[in-house]
Amino acid sequence: MTGRVYLDHAATSPLRPQAKAALDEGFALWANPSSPHAEGRRARAALEEARARIKASLGWEGEVIFTSGASEALALALGRAKVDRRIVSAVEHDAVLRAAPDATVVPVRAASLDPVALDEALATCGKALVAMQSINSETGTVLIPHEGTPVLAQVRAAGGWLLADCSQSAGRVPLPDADMVVVSGHKLGAPIGVGALLVRDYAMLEPTGGHERGYRAGTENLPGVLGLAAALEAGGVESWATGYPDRYDLRDMLNHTGDVVRLGPQCSHVLAVTHPTMSAQAQLIRLDAAGFAVSAGSACSSGSLKPSRVLKAFGLGDEVAQRTIRVSIGWNTTPADLAAFASAWGHLA
Repeated sequence: MTGRVYLDHAATSPLRPQAKAALDEGFALWANPSSPHAEGRRARAALEEARARIKASLGWEGEVIFTSGASEALALALGRAKVDRRIVSAVEHDAVLRAAPDATVVPVRAASLDPVALDEALATCGKALVAMQSINSETGTVLIPHEGTPVLAQVRAAGGWLLADCSQSAGRVPLPDADMVVVSGHKLGAPIGVGALLVRDYAMLEPTGGHERGYRAGTENLPGVLGLAAALEAGGVESWATGYPDRYDLRDMLNHTGDVVRLGPQCSHVLAVTHPTMSAQAQLIRLDAAGFAVSAGSACSSGSLKPSRVLKAFGLGDEVAQRTIRVSIGWNTTPADLAAFASAWGHLA
């Protein structure tokens, strides 16, 4: 990518050097961690040490179940939680809707779940698992601040549990208070193919048999887990090449020639920006040719020409949504990258 500027970290972030070194260490420990022989025991010891390191890095006191990524973690939580029904926000990632096709969908209002609609959904008989992104992957809207949210009190008052999809926040900012948390490795500089489901207690899930204390089938990805631990230990947003002023300066620069979408409290590393006249697809083509990698919505749906379901659920009209792209910053983004992008985007016509 020499000579190019990569600003699609919300889709996948480049591998951190520390994670690459940990991968090499993991490949040397090639045995199955469940095997009883000496080689297997060495692999198991490394796996459990990494589990403890990850819990410490995230400030998590519950349990950690390693998965192949956020989609599997979501499927595990939504499919195996000991609840009677599932409630999801209207702006969740498609992976949530695939994992819980029969879930009650609650609209968002003022950057949170509509409290009246949520109360109505929670009033239905039985325990509920409520799934909600901590930071929306298309707009950067903070839906579950780590300082706390009224949604959590509302859910727990009804005897339910909160599942926080922290794919865009874990490893950058502190985790929110939640009963289950989803972590994605490749969005924070860890390898592709590793993630985790954090749970307060294993008893919240129906066991599946197999590995991870019987809660996940499939041999653990030891090199990936070591890479995840190393990436988390490398630090959050405070360790990035861009500081807070740089990231907020980008918003100001883009606002001179377009409109940074603001749908409530915003994180500093994911933002949606609307061009005055040009379609998102045309922007992506022009910017890619100029050496800039950005996206339109989530990577899983960016190839679609339909208006974003998420942007519509936030209340943006189709015409505005079709002119909106996503810019996302990561651990190796420099201030010069941001200035170059702002200049290039400002000259689109």
